[in-house]
Amino acid sequence: MPDLPVPAPDPVAPSVAGDAAEVERLRRSVRDRLKDGAPDAIAALFIRRHPADTALVLDRLTTDETCAVLRALPPALRSAVFGYFTDACQGDLARCLARREFADLVSRMSADERADLYNRLTEEQQRTLLPALAQAEREDIRRLAGYRRGTAGAVMTSEYATLTPGVTARDAIEQLRREAPDKETIYDAYVIDEDRRLLGVVSLRDLIMAEAEARVADFMVGNPIAAPVDTRSEEIAARIARYDLHSLPIIDGDGRLVGIVTQDDAMDVVEQEATEDFHRSATVLPLDGSVRHARLHHLYRKRVSWLVLLVFGNLLSGAGIALFEDTIAAHITLVFFLPLLIASGGNAGAQASTLMVRAIATGDVRMSDWSRMLGREIVVATALGVTMALTVSLIGVARGGVAIAGVVAATMVLVVLAGSLIGLSLPFILNRLKLDPATASGPLVTSIADVIGVVTYFAIATAVLPLGTGAGG
Repeated sequence: MPDLPVPAPDPVAPSVAGDAAEVERLRRSVRDRLKDGAPDAIAALFIRRHPADTALVLDRLTTDETCAVLRALPPALRSAVFGYFTDACQGDLARCLARREFADLVSRMSADERADLYNRLTEEQQRTLLPALAQAEREDIRRLAGYRRGTAGAVMTSEYATLTPGVTARDAIEQLRREAPDKETIYDAYVIDEDRRLLGVVSLRDLIMAEAEARVADFMVGNPIAAPVDTRSEEIAARIARYDLHSLPIIDGDGRLVGIVTQDDAMDVVEQEATEDFHRSATVLPLDGSVRHARLHHLYRKRVSWLVLLVFGNLLSGAGIALFEDTIAAHITLVFFLPLLIASGGNAGAQASTLMVRAIATGDVRMSDWSRMLGREIVVATALGVTMALTVSLIGVARGGVAIAGVVAATMVLVVLAGSLIGLSLPFILNRLKLDPATASGPLVTSIADVIGVVTYFAIATAVLPLGTGAGG
């Protein structure tokens, strides 16, 4: 829809990002002006600030207060600010704003953000919103919202620029000038035929540099890099980064252009995937929204399942200790070194796992590299284990004598080697099983390494040390 431009941010106005004191000052100012009932005064606080900074301040207010501030802002600025709110905050505002207010705000959003928001609404909210939108917007939302989550279709936008191969450079520039307000980007225009099949791409730079009467077909880049609509979104982000693209065209099974994914959307995908990987590395299921706004029962559900499973896994460590009660009773000094040894194995495993998870995610390592990486890890882990064994053996001599020191040193080499190989192998195994390799990091690797460490330690001690006499207390 035609829209007024967002007021340009004031270059003098300081950014509030990272400035808690400025955020708090603005928050108090907003509340004071809300009490005075002066919408113009409220708008004056933010009219020249970047929408992202405005959203950061409003995020510290209640939902009702935020709605009141949004109503005081110009429509274009209101929509821009809304786009910077968290998913949870947008959902709360959808319940607070009147239907017409919310529909007007949604209609001013970019096509991809509009579809994402629609998918997060409840069925009742969706039924309420759609009749308030124009028919073209309703159809666009239904089409984009229908793609499977995590694919190119779910993150692409339909607001892209197209040209026909026979148009001249002069006419193409004029066409882009008219269409620019309604497009997410015009840096790249896509050349299509009458059936919307993708023929090529031409940059705005090439259009400006071309002769005025030159046809687009004469200087476009043919067979541009593109991706099918069902391609995984992280692969889309990787292609944009690999080929340094402003945007990537998305095509259907017949080669017809159906949308594009822009750089900023690719960055959002990368950030989301990185966040999910961080959560999974700590065995936390992906959160629906931010930690700050998450409800208590939601946080509980996302964390409890893996913790309960790991409790049963850690019981194996206790069972391992129970198997060697006689050895422990005869050489109580062994208990002193137990936390150190199992922690070392877990730490080495977590290091190896983190390296492999990231390497697999970036495409640096593939399944075919497993055997090669395993051989390299054996050498590195053995060297690490020997280094740590030499360090801890000195303490072993002081605490329990040469025999105890030998047991501790040998165990150190083996647990570091075992932990490292487990940490390296689990991401490959999970990837082969079509599971997220990030789950292999942190607690999962540590729990497995703990069990192996306990059994290895006391098995070596039982084999080497006599059980008839105590070796230290």
